[in-house]
Amino acid sequence: MKTRNYAVLAIFLAVVLVILSGSSALAKKPIIIGCPLSTAYLYGWGAERGIKLAVEEINATGGVDVGGEKRLFKVEVIDTRDLEPGVPVSDALMAVKKLILSKKADFIMGGPVRSEAALAAMPLLSKHKKISIVTTGVLTPKYHAMVKKNYDKFKYCFRIHGEAVQLVGEIMANFTELKQKHGLNKVFIIAQDVSHARGGAGFIGKVAAQKGWEVIGTEIYPTGTTDFSMGLLKAKRAGAEIINIWMDMPESAILLKQWYNMKIPALPFGSTLAAAEQPGFWKATHGKGEYTLCNVVNAGNAPSNATPWTMKFYNAYTKRWGVEPEGLGSSSSYMAPYVLKEAIERAGSIDPDKVIIELEKTDIMGVYGRLRFNPKSHQVIPGKTPEEGAVGTILQWQDGKRVVVYPKSIATGSIKLPPWMKK
Repeated sequence: MKTRNYAVLAIFLAVVLVILSGSSALAKKPIIIGCPLSTAYLYGWGAERGIKLAVEEINATGGVDVGGEKRLFKVEVIDTRDLEPGVPVSDALMAVKKLILSKKADFIMGGPVRSEAALAAMPLLSKHKKISIVTTGVLTPKYHAMVKKNYDKFKYCFRIHGEAVQLVGEIMANFTELKQKHGLNKVFIIAQDVSHARGGAGFIGKVAAQKGWEVIGTEIYPTGTTDFSMGLLKAKRAGAEIINIWMDMPESAILLKQWYNMKIPALPFGSTLAAAEQPGFWKATHGKGEYTLCNVVNAGNAPSNATPWTMKFYNAYTKRWGVEPEGLGSSSSYMAPYVLKEAIERAGSIDPDKVIIELEKTDIMGVYGRLRFNPKSHQVIPGKTPEEGAVGTILQWQDGKRVVVYPKSIATGSIKLPPWMKK
C-alpha cells in the first residue's frame, strides 16, 4: 500500500514539476494582438481567420523571441460592426479603445475595416502609442497620405495590403487590354455609398475618361440595397460595355444575379465586389455569377503560384477553416503576424518606437510577393511581379472556378466575355 502511495506521489510531483517548469514561452506574459474587426462580414471574418492561422503556426514553433525570451502571441477580437448599415464610427472607436484599455493589447491588427472608422482611429492609436497594421478593408489612399503628411503623429499606423489608387491602376490595365482585344469603349459605374467606393468610383471615372473611355453614367446605392434593376437598365440603355462595380456589401450578389437574368450586354468588373470574391459565390448565385470579374487586392485570396508561400497558405487556410481563402484581407491578415514577429525579434523588444524602426526595414518574401513598407507612408510597396513587391490579383468566374487573369506574372487564364455581348 505504501509503495502504491509513493508511486502516486511521485507521479503527482512529476506532473507539478512539468507544469512549473514548462516552456519559457508559456511562462512569459503573452504578446496580445488586439483585432477590431466587423466579424459578421467577409472582410472581418476572413481577416480573423488569417490572423489566427498565422498565430497558431507561430506559437506552435515556440512563439516570438523577444530579447532571448520566447513569448507567445495571443489574439483578442472585438466586433466593431463597422461594415453594418447605420452603425456609427464611434462604435468602432469604442472597440479599439476597449482592446487597448481593457484587453491590454500590445499591438492592433486587422481593422477597423471601414475606411471612415480606420481614419478616425488613427489619433487614438497615436495617443496610446499602439502600432497598428491594417490588413483588410480600408482602401482609401488618405490613410497612408496622413502618415506621410504627419509622420511624427501617425507613425504607428501601417497598411500591409493594396489601396484604391493601386486597384484603379490594375483595373485600367485590364480596360486597356479589353479595348485593344474586343473594341470595348463604354463604361458605366455602380458604387456603394461609402467613402472608399465613392472615391474609387470618382477616380476611376476620371482616369477612364482621360484614357479615352466614354463614361456614360454613375449610380450610387446605399449599403443594404437589394434591388439594382434600375441602374442596370440605365447601363443597358446607355450602351454600356463594362459595368465597373465598387461594393463590399453582401447584397452585391443580388446585383450580379439581376445582371445575368436581364442579360445585360456589359462585362461586370468589380473593383471591390465582396460577394464575388468568396468561394461560395457560384453556389449562392446558382451559376449566375459566370463571367464576373473582381479585384481581390492581393495574391493568395484566389489560387495561383505567385510565390512558394501562396498555395502553402491557401491549403493551410482551407484545411483549418474548411473553406478556401475568401477574398480581400485573408492573405494579408495571415502575413501580418509573421511581419510583426520578425520586426519584434530584430528589435529585441515590443517597445513601439523600436518596433516601428524594424517594421520600416521589413523585406521578406510572403504569400503575395516581396513585402516592404514605404518608410515615409507605411504603405506596403506594390509590384506587378512577386519579385518587385506586393502583387495584386484580379479573378474571373469561369465554369464555377475563380481564375486569376491579372497580373500576367501569376495569371492562370484570360478574360472571357459573356456570349450575349460578343460582337
